[in-house]
Amino acid sequence: MKKRIYIAYTGGTIGMQRSPNGYVMMEGFAQLIEEKIPPRISGEMPEYDLHEYPTQIDSSNILPADWLTIAQDISARYDDYDGFVVLHGTDTMSYTTSALSFMLKGIGKPVIITGSQIPLSEIRNDAQDNLVTAIELACDFNIPEVCLYFNGRLLRGNRSLKVKATGFDAFDSPNYPWLAQIGIHIELNQRALLDTSPSTAFELPHNYNARHVVPLRLFPGISSQLIDAVLTLPYRGIILRTYGVGNAPDNDPELLRAFERASAQGKVVLNLSQCLQGGVHQGSYATGSALTNAGVISGGDMTIEAAFTKLHHLFSCGHSAEQIRTEVQRNICGEISETQ
Repeated sequence: MKKRIYIAYTGGTIGMQRSPNGYVMMEGFAQLIEEKIPPRISGEMPEYDLHEYPTQIDSSNILPADWLTIAQDISARYDDYDGFVVLHGTDTMSYTTSALSFMLKGIGKPVIITGSQIPLSEIRNDAQDNLVTAIELACDFNIPEVCLYFNGRLLRGNRSLKVKATGFDAFDSPNYPWLAQIGIHIELNQRALLDTSPSTAFELPHNYNARHVVPLRLFPGISSQLIDAVLTLPYRGIILRTYGVGNAPDNDPELLRAFERASAQGKVVLNLSQCLQGGVHQGSYATGSALTNAGVISGGDMTIEAAFTKLHHLFSCGHSAEQIRTEVQRNICGEISETQ
């Protein structure tokens, strides 16, 4: 039987058109595909059903509740299609792909998220290749995980991040190999794919609206007063963006006591490096060990997007702070290296 692909168009640059105020989202993306993709190409494409979300989202406006909507959409149609493509804006695409990887943990079919830097409506664009290739990947390859495809690169969704604001090669995964490289041929990296038993026991908690996590970037001269101010807010998790392999000032006892107070209040304080490549090794320097003593836990080599959505997901599932301190350091679906 011929395979069928489900395409969820959530919004984003790929379907935008020019206006006096710049690019804006427009209805009628299916018609745009018919107009812009030549019959010689569209005639060779797999069968697909396109669902255009009634309220399209500029990805800068994305909320956790929107991640849940997309996950529920895929879950509800899981048995009816062989693969899934999600069209999404680039600004927060890595957040969405990471969030979907945790909600759809164990998925046995391809979920390919893509978009473009230039709309399909423009004569010169990257939208056509990204769309057509994402559909082909979702149809013809056994890729049992949530991925991000962009400009010839297939990336694990929860390892991806946007590295360029304007380049076509906007996304990369600095701490994990590409799942495939697409040029003249599609070269799938089988060893890099998840090796898990497929399961449809997806985790789709209903309280994804809650704002659970706040990232906080260290800078020279940071004061404990800033940490204490954050502790007055109703966030349950703090992602601490530290220096190098997870270092923070150890000559400021008030700052370290602020981290201790956070842990004592039941906050989960997760340590991530500000560096693009590599990860946290809190015991490598005394400055990192001081954080361990203050109750801060290592986030290994996770991206900020993966760490943020993972913590958010664990809180949304109702786990206690102690459970989350254990679970967030465990590799759930390929988002963190086992050696960290």
